Amino acid sequence: MGNNDINHAKKVVFKGLILLAIITVLEVFIALFGNGHLIEGVRLAKWIMYPMMIGLSLYKAYFIIYEFMHMKYEMQGLRFTVLLPMLLLVWAVIAFFNEGNNWKHNRQVIQQKNQIGIEHIATPPAPANHGEEVHPGNEH
Repeated sequence: MGNNDINHAKKVVFKGLILLAIITVLEVFIALFGNGHLIEGVRLAKWIMYPMMIGLSLYKAYFIIYEFMHMKYEMQGLRFTVLLPMLLLVWAVIAFFNEGNNWKHNRQVIQQKNQIGIEHIATPPAPANHGEEVHPGNEH
């Protein structure tokens, strides 16, 4: 390996590190600004902030895999053997979050029904004394 090859490799690595650092700082800024930590009372809507954060994170993952893991130099078949399982993993994570959210909702519904049942059982019905006062020890 020649001196030019080593210098070129170092430049590529440092450009990559600088790019990743800039994206990371941008993600931190978006998170702090979006949650109102930088300017009091100014917040980003979640539907704006979350896609920005996800997009930047996906770009970082893409860059790391293709540049630092040298996937861009591999054959297309090998790229797909890495990409397809990753997509299945992302789909599984989304499916598990959705399923967990459904379980959480169903659990809350059951707890509400149980709470209604406990309140109904805990308050005994009023005695049917037809307006007469009942004193302890003086039952009819």
